[in-house]
Amino acid sequence: MANLKEIRNRITSVSSTMQITSAMKMVSAAKLKKAQDAITAMRPYAEKLTELLQNVSASLEGENGSKYSDQRPVNKVLVVAITSNRGLSGAFNSNIVKQTRNLVGLYAGKQVDFVTIGKKGNDIIRKTNTVINNNNTVFDDLTFHNVAAIAEELMQLFVEGQYDKIELVYNQFKNAATQIIITEQFLPIVPIESESKSQVDYLFEPSKERIIEELIPLSLKTQLYKALRDSFASEHGARMTAMHKATDNATELRNQLKLTYNKARQAAITNEILEIVGGAEALKS
Repeated sequence: MANLKEIRNRITSVSSTMQITSAMKMVSAAKLKKAQDAITAMRPYAEKLTELLQNVSASLEGENGSKYSDQRPVNKVLVVAITSNRGLSGAFNSNIVKQTRNLVGLYAGKQVDFVTIGKKGNDIIRKTNTVINNNNTVFDDLTFHNVAAIAEELMQLFVEGQYDKIELVYNQFKNAATQIIITEQFLPIVPIESESKSQVDYLFEPSKERIIEELIPLSLKTQLYKALRDSFASEHGARMTAMHKATDNATELRNQLKLTYNKARQAAITNEILEIVGGAEALKS
């Protein structure tokens, strides 16, 4: 059994860790509220815009100008892996890395490159795969303008024919304790189901060409921004949950150490009393 000083030092160390994890939990809880409100407010708009985009793409099928819906044989794939810059968030980042490896296996025999958003994913993926670009600073100022610049680069890569397909991999926010791994096609634009194409009836104003020029790029930028917002809220939810569990575990460990310390202290006191009594009896005799 460890001596009393060692147990005391461990109790102090665990108590300090518990204070840190508790503080991190409260910080993540505060940030989560704002991030959750942002993605909840944005989701209906983004989903409706995506639906309109798919309908417009269906009506433009076979016409020139729809460069973002060009369906080509898939030989070169670009995967956008969205993780975080910080750890201590449970399996948040490792789940994304695992899903990207599944995609590499799915596209076996094809060229699969990566664009990483977030330091944690980049540090792991670049060891085994080709990362053509890394964006770590976007989470420092997560605005539509900054995300739009990344989306424009992705659209340019597709239009120039450098990649035949671009996919997003990210954590979709469900609640503070649950994140859903999403693999979502970014480009080319996913067409609507064939049975619903006959129901599409739009009047285009000012023109279909103007729709292609403005609505489709806007929708793609919004799609990427929603994915980043989802990931940002999921990160804080995952970290809050992880730090809550860590705090509970530290509390349990501290209580066990205190019990061990008290038992050891009582044993030491009992031994001292026995030695004193034994010494007194020896003097009497």
